[in-house]
Amino acid sequence: MAENFGKLILGKWNTKTLVGVAVGAALFGVLMVYGSIPIFTNTQLTSAMIIPVVVGGLFGPLPAFVTLLVGNILADTLGGWGYWFDWSIGNGVLGFFIGTLPLYGARIDEGIFKLRHGIIYAIIAIIGNAVAFGLITPLLTSLFYAADLEITFLQAFASGLSNTLVLIVVGIPILVVLSKRFGKRKDLREED
Repeated sequence: MAENFGKLILGKWNTKTLVGVAVGAALFGVLMVYGSIPIFTNTQLTSAMIIPVVVGGLFGPLPAFVTLLVGNILADTLGGWGYWFDWSIGNGVLGFFIGTLPLYGARIDEGIFKLRHGIIYAIIAIIGNAVAFGLITPLLTSLFYAADLEITFLQAFASGLSNTLVLIVVGIPILVVLSKRFGKRKDLREED
């Protein structure tokens, strides 16, 4: 059991995963800069939050973590905002939470995503945002930059709220469509 749990946490690492992480990180970076609507100071409602849904759903927690960590660093580079490693790590943590789908039985690449998986996913999205942006990011902001935590908590709250909205409202339908697509592929292979 522990070995299976470890494999689920690490995710599937092969050429397909590496390409998925690289493309996902690049898309995340671009969408953070060019696919966002400002909602608060230095905080945006972003379409980039669809990336951890796809990468996490197909490859697992660690690949989703790496995708968002690297993707946020790319966004900082593209946006010219300077490097905010506190937010990069926070996004990585969020990606890890989103990528835990296989831990509770959702197997998107096998066509398995049921109502209970959607409910658990929504709860995980809320908890992941709370941990990533309510705890990790403010703590790291304080450690790395000695910044004013009041502003950081407000930014984290706005970011967590907008991320949760995208992850649930857009993410669940994406997971349903992906699982149906992979389920049809599986059915075709079984008929051969």
